[in-house]
Amino acid sequence: MNDIGQGLENLKHLDENNFFLIAGPCVIEGEQMAFDIAGTIQEIANRLKIPFIFKGSYKKANRSRLDSFTGIGDEKALTILSNIKNKLLIPVTTDVHTAAEAKQAAQFVDVLQIPAFLCRQTELLVAAANTGKTVNIKKGQFLSPQAMQFAVDKVMQSDNPTVWLTERGTMFGYQDLVVDFRGIVQMQQFNVPVIVDCTHSLQQPNQSSGVTGGQPQLIETIAKAAIAVGADGLFIETHPKPTKAKSDGANMLPLNQLENLLEKLLRIRKAII
Repeated sequence: MNDIGQGLENLKHLDENNFFLIAGPCVIEGEQMAFDIAGTIQEIANRLKIPFIFKGSYKKANRSRLDSFTGIGDEKALTILSNIKNKLLIPVTTDVHTAAEAKQAAQFVDVLQIPAFLCRQTELLVAAANTGKTVNIKKGQFLSPQAMQFAVDKVMQSDNPTVWLTERGTMFGYQDLVVDFRGIVQMQQFNVPVIVDCTHSLQQPNQSSGVTGGQPQLIETIAKAAIAVGADGLFIETHPKPTKAKSDGANMLPLNQLENLLEKLLRIRKAII
């Protein structure tokens, strides 16, 4: 496994031969909800010795419709993420959309996530790099794996060597995505950890209703293939009741299915190392 970066000391006591896991709800809906999900995943990850980073968006900037849920308030949601970090002693991550957001969020989280649609935004990448935090860049749905070298370079040339890349599918027509698993190996050639987003890669965007669809029944398929190919990490959005989630419920994994899935993935990981 590639080095998963500085600033995440809480992961070091776990099995370095395992993949690492970024998981949590799509968006922070409230403090109790976030703590319940984070605590449940932490218990599972600790038992299975899987390094775990809690993920939750503090705001949703990219929504199809104006009436879509965007968050509970920036500072309130960021404070919840910080509380999870400090009380549960686990690293946390969230996505940022502007240079100003990168500076603000860096005060609360360990890893700054760059959304796929923004992966070419130089000002955003440089601002994220300048915070000194680990920068996780999602590969644009419109880019080849090889083109992500330039996104990596922008961060590293800004004196931040701690960069991750996340595969989240490539646009296939107007309403579907496909994962080209060759891209994992190709992006690992940049000497950065490569993560596979097992939930967003199953989105079905641009629906006539203005609400993104998904194929959550294929999450296990994507995850198994990712581990078999040698991905360094997995990104899985999960919720106790995806149908009640305020964002991306159509492609999230029910929380009660996570442990069983991870156990299967560990068996695959053990077989290939």
